[in-house]
Amino acid sequence: MLRSHRILAVICLTLGAPLTALAQSVPSSTTALTEVVVVANRTPEPLSSVGNSVTVLDAEQIRTSQATLVSDLLALTPGLSYARNGGIGQPTSIFIRGAESDQTVVVIDGVQFNDPSLPGGNFDFAHLLTGNIARIEVLRGAQSTLYGSQAMGGVINIITAEPSKAFDAGVTAEGGSHGTGYFSGDVGGRGEDLIWRLAGNFYTSEGIPCFDQYLGGRRDCASRIGGGTARVRYELTPDLAVDVHGYYVQARTDFDGFDTPTFSFGDDAEYGRTRQFFVYTGLTYQSPQRTLTQRLDVQDTYSESHSYDPNAPTNFGAPSTETYFGFGRNLREEYQGTWVFTPSGHIVFGAQHERSSIDTDTPAYDVVPMRLEQDVAIDSGYAQLQAEAVQGLTLTVGGRYDEHEVYGGHSTGQVAAAWRLNDGATVLRASFGQGFKAPSLYQLYSNYGNLALQPEQANSWDAGLEQQALAGQLIMTANYFERSSRDLIGFFDCSTPSPLCATEPFGYYANIARALARGLELAATYTPSAQLTLAANYTLTDTEDRSPGSSTYGNELPRRPRDLGNASVTYRWPWHLSTSVAARYAGRSFDDAANQVPLGGYVLLDLRFSYTLEEHLEIYARLENATDRHYEVAYQYGTLGRVAYAGFRARL
Repeated sequence: MLRSHRILAVICLTLGAPLTALAQSVPSSTTALTEVVVVANRTPEPLSSVGNSVTVLDAEQIRTSQATLVSDLLALTPGLSYARNGGIGQPTSIFIRGAESDQTVVVIDGVQFNDPSLPGGNFDFAHLLTGNIARIEVLRGAQSTLYGSQAMGGVINIITAEPSKAFDAGVTAEGGSHGTGYFSGDVGGRGEDLIWRLAGNFYTSEGIPCFDQYLGGRRDCASRIGGGTARVRYELTPDLAVDVHGYYVQARTDFDGFDTPTFSFGDDAEYGRTRQFFVYTGLTYQSPQRTLTQRLDVQDTYSESHSYDPNAPTNFGAPSTETYFGFGRNLREEYQGTWVFTPSGHIVFGAQHERSSIDTDTPAYDVVPMRLEQDVAIDSGYAQLQAEAVQGLTLTVGGRYDEHEVYGGHSTGQVAAAWRLNDGATVLRASFGQGFKAPSLYQLYSNYGNLALQPEQANSWDAGLEQQALAGQLIMTANYFERSSRDLIGFFDCSTPSPLCATEPFGYYANIARALARGLELAATYTPSAQLTLAANYTLTDTEDRSPGSSTYGNELPRRPRDLGNASVTYRWPWHLSTSVAARYAGRSFDDAANQVPLGGYVLLDLRFSYTLEEHLEIYARLENATDRHYEVAYQYGTLGRVAYAGFRARL
């Protein structure tokens, strides 16, 4: 901790300026090639100058999708898939280009959010609602240079809305199948020096059986999710601003388990409670010429989970009905600077100190107390340079060094290029990046822990083309990608003797796995008129277990479909009515590493309608899975059949 404070102090004194948080709002743009993004360089940058593969979902796309959950929205983008253990509110994993779900960094309003109490230390998308979100940026490929641990698959940058006028307020409400209700509201204002906003949302549903009803599941898994955000940003001077914002969510969800009398998966009375929040405090300074932007911030993130089984004392003679609790916390202090040394060149540099902690136990099963309480620190420094080498050609190069309390030091780097041709109508992109993931606290210190673990590592590269045609009416993209991962942390079950089995007879974690993922992403949007929009994307992801000597060598990685696709047609009628037909395709996959449990492919068809009554009032409705297709994204877990919802949106 003291070391990181010295680093920050030296930087501050050297640059001789106060520091603050870079605003997360990004200007809107008229075409995909002139879009401005933050995620690639942690500073606003025209997408046409970014050599990495980035997809942007703006406020209009989020609104017209009518999606309630962020995970459902992300599944519409190339290269992303998800698996959910039942209906809404159940554990949800996101896979980017075939990477593991715990190899993705999630950023919400500039705060990296993960849960150190989980075995993989990842972020669970189960309770993340779309209601207050204005923009999502998806950065694909290994990105640890700027984002550190976990960014082996990519980064998902989520930006909440800001008020656009002196007083701004809005409300959304909907209801539908399975007793579902959803409400979202916000109020805020923008003045000469002050921006403030409060927003909240609430979701409730009677749910569907987590244990697939086609296999005999009868108990509906109800869920309730509520939360909100708050933000205040005040300009102390024209060059200095302070930003304080927070995020909060809490949920109660039913789930099914394996402790039925037959000890097989089936209907249960289990339920869980979750609470997550973060608080961000930052200071941003911009030089009078706006060539130097600096920020200093403190981020405090907290996750808390409890699981309960009312039948635990009956089934196991347990002293408690609480089968699990987990508390995870990250405390980060970070400095970041951005120096614009020419109109077409800048460097982003910074330092970070992070301390993560875990407190977890399984009280219902503790014949002998097994509570785990540990923490670990990591110090980091990074720099990334981007400049236009010749007209139209932008090059990016960066590096990072991390010093971990347990395994020591680790370095990563990346290079990228974007070449604009034909007056910007054509952009060629290529990038190479390295990623790493530090061992989680559970993998290091649990009863199966191993303090000799090294970080997981990945090298990835991609190359692609983005093209405008027909005077901008048609936009097409194509990307090829490949990622090779090594030193992946897996569980060794001691069926083969090993020295560590003497102290860990039930198994231990070790760097024993390797994996390869490669594929192709295609996307096109055609807008022949203001009334009609056609969009489609397709992703081919070929994953392979490359673990030496493993019985699963050569197998596909579980829960990652080889083929994914989305298509939609939207027509805006003259009488303020908009209609959309959307289809999602997922090819077959496997639920297990042994590739013995297949998950069939499927096509889902959705219909959406919206009607504008007045300038600030809209009613809408949608029919999801219109053909009532039965499918699985996780073996034996239920999914929604045909469902319908209707609601309204209003703004002052």
